[in-house]
Amino acid sequence: MRASEGRRALGAAVAAAQAAGLLMRRNLRSAKTISRQTQHDVKLELDVRCQKLIEKRLRSAFPEVAILGEEGVVGEAQAPWRWVVDPIDGTVNFTYGIPHACVSIALQTTSAGPGGARNGSPVPARPVHASRLTPHEPFKTVLGVVYEPFCDELWTARQGEPPRLNGRVVQVSRRRKLEETVISLGFGKRSDLLEHMLPAFNQLVHRVRKLRIMGAAALALCYVASGRFDAFAEAGVRLWDIAAGGFILECAGGEFWRRPMPGDFVYEINGNNGLIRRQLQRHIRPHPATLL
Repeated sequence: MRASEGRRALGAAVAAAQAAGLLMRRNLRSAKTISRQTQHDVKLELDVRCQKLIEKRLRSAFPEVAILGEEGVVGEAQAPWRWVVDPIDGTVNFTYGIPHACVSIALQTTSAGPGGARNGSPVPARPVHASRLTPHEPFKTVLGVVYEPFCDELWTARQGEPPRLNGRVVQVSRRRKLEETVISLGFGKRSDLLEHMLPAFNQLVHRVRKLRIMGAAALALCYVASGRFDAFAEAGVRLWDIAAGGFILECAGGEFWRRPMPGDFVYEINGNNGLIRRQLQRHIRPHPATLL
């Protein structure tokens, strides 16, 4: 498979993300149609419109590649390649007119090692480390795109290349002292997840420079990748929220630590600059569900 196919895949993901982002930007101040909601989460009719727009773009460019998202799989579920899509990460922010939300698109494969690329694969057959493919995580991310349309910030990364923000290479911070760091936390949607993170909040708020709770996991991971934040931690986050941002963070020299929790595509994560995870884990206990 030619290297040009990898560039074409990145181009398709960027075009799809920017198209959905334009739709978000045009509707930020508009009244939102809520399709369903819980105490701590909202799903919009615009979520579906953005998802369909992204699917149309990606399927047109690569019809053989499946698409995984919150509503399930489009295409062949057993395909060796899949896009992982969150059309609006930070939906509650967006619903309330808060301009902090994004589109997240990752490309993943089960192919491992040279020659692992299958027929119709959209990226070159570069080595994929088999040690990174586990029973819980059989797919390896090879491409990530996160687009924040309100500040017009586009993060992109491909396997083996440095990540970029609007074309400029980014990297993680080098801060090692916890008291100098800015840490972002996510609090999940269920009451047990909220309760789990409260002790971490209470401990870290006295030990770090600032804590931030901003409500969009993909953006938080990209902020760590860019050196704006030093870490982001959350339990109960879904794969489509973190696949692209976590990959971008790793490409930026950071650490995307995660482990599965009960449920479909549910994870506990700690994305950081690669220097402070052990310090953070003294204050952020593992969620009990991840220890079962």
